[in-house]
Amino acid sequence: MPRRGPIRERGMSIDVSAIHHVTIGCAREDLPVLLAFYAGTLGLQEGYRPALRHPGHWLYAGGHAVLHLNALLPRSPARQGGVVDHIALKARGLAATREALAAAEVAFSETPLKGTRLHQVFLQDPLGLKVELNFDLDLEILPGAPAV
Repeated sequence: MPRRGPIRERGMSIDVSAIHHVTIGCAREDLPVLLAFYAGTLGLQEGYRPALRHPGHWLYAGGHAVLHLNALLPRSPARQGGVVDHIALKARGLAATREALAAAEVAFSETPLKGTRLHQVFLQDPLGLKVELNFDLDLEILPGAPAV
């Protein structure tokens, strides 16, 4: 079936406002280490998951299932990072995040996103998947700054 071109050119649009969820496909054997990382280290909450054909976990932030871990792939030592390049998540509490990652001995780097009020922290999960945490500096209380 031929593509019709961008929907905006046809006077239509899709209103996307935020990431709904990210699914990480992994081997069954990798589920425990991923669950420990995303729930234990990053603080997401494991919650309701409907009965599906494959094992997995749904992890929640702010009452929303933002991360789905699904055992969809065979074990492969050559594979790095599951089946997505990276996930980008909204986050709050930059100072506490730095402390938590350091305490968990998780290597990370960070940078302000030029031209914005976002500060980004970059790290990797236990399988090598890149994780980007985005902090809105207008909502952060930084050391030395007056509380708003």
